[in-house]
Amino acid sequence: MRTAEIRRTTAETDVTLTLALDGAGRADVATGVGFLDHMLTLFAVHGGFDLTLSCTGDTGVDDHHTVEDVGICLGMAFAKALGDKRGVARYGQRILPMDEALVLAVADLSGRAYLGYDLTIPAQKVGTFDTELVQEFWLAFTRKAELTLHLRQLAGVNSHHIIEGAFKAAARCLAEAVAVVGEGVPSSKGVL
Repeated sequence: MRTAEIRRTTAETDVTLTLALDGAGRADVATGVGFLDHMLTLFAVHGGFDLTLSCTGDTGVDDHHTVEDVGICLGMAFAKALGDKRGVARYGQRILPMDEALVLAVADLSGRAYLGYDLTIPAQKVGTFDTELVQEFWLAFTRKAELTLHLRQLAGVNSHHIIEGAFKAAARCLAEAVAVVGEGVPSSKGVL
């Protein structure tokens, strides 16, 4: 199985994470940020990834460090679990509806970190969660996973639905990209 364990401790957060790309969508997530827990749980379920994650962070300051550091660790886990990316599909894409929201996610396991982010989230908060942290999470994830990810909102007015649609669409397109479909590295260069 393609798995990874990550432990990252800083003065701001302490993150422990295990990831299995070839899982059954099982999630056990406790970050101290309820909305993030919800998004990561549905990310695991809809991607078919097994994810165990705990984080103790300085949420008394705000949720920024926790959200960013969890994104860093999840990205590191993806990169480690993928290894040399031999046999993967490499590309994935999904257009996903979440009620009135419609989100496009496209991924390339290129080895080049890039986030194309075009979500217009109308509310500054969903519950106590700062919606600007959605972009921070995906920036941290793509940088450490060393992949290209485009998230584009095609429709939607409800902030919760837009964000949830983005996490579900990303999960589905990443599941497609990491799927083993062959034997070689899918690049004319021979490496990704």
